[in-house]
Amino acid sequence: MTIYFYVEREKPYGCFSNFSDHGFVLDELYWPTSEHYFQAQKFMGTPHLEDIHKALTPKDAANMGRDRDRPLRPDWEQVKDEIMRKAVLCKFQTHADIREILLATGEAALVENAPSDYYWGCGADGSGKNRLGQILMEVRGKIRDEG
Repeated sequence: MTIYFYVEREKPYGCFSNFSDHGFVLDELYWPTSEHYFQAQKFMGTPHLEDIHKALTPKDAANMGRDRDRPLRPDWEQVKDEIMRKAVLCKFQTHADIREILLATGEAALVENAPSDYYWGCGADGSGKNRLGQILMEVRGKIRDEG
């Protein structure tokens, strides 16, 4: 079985999206969404981190983080997967309700149905890397093992 999700927060698996309203404390700050945390980490040690932290919506945080007028940290490509893993794990450890939804997926494949994203999602033709889905499945296994 395969479960597809995307940014529609009201859908049954919308909580798997980084745009879902499930905040958490990480690195001594409260983050309203995992999107806020992830995008801000692109700018560690700069005022841009705080700008993104204060973004009103996850979409605003995403747009700010993708703005290439901001100086992207030089090691971003090497650390981005681990940063995503850290945020997703913290989000699901913080919220029992969505943790149960994640665990209830059993062994189903989780796929971010993001037509324009071939790295975090499956892309328009399904050939994307689906890294967010893979990380969710890793987190599911880790939480289950710790259970």
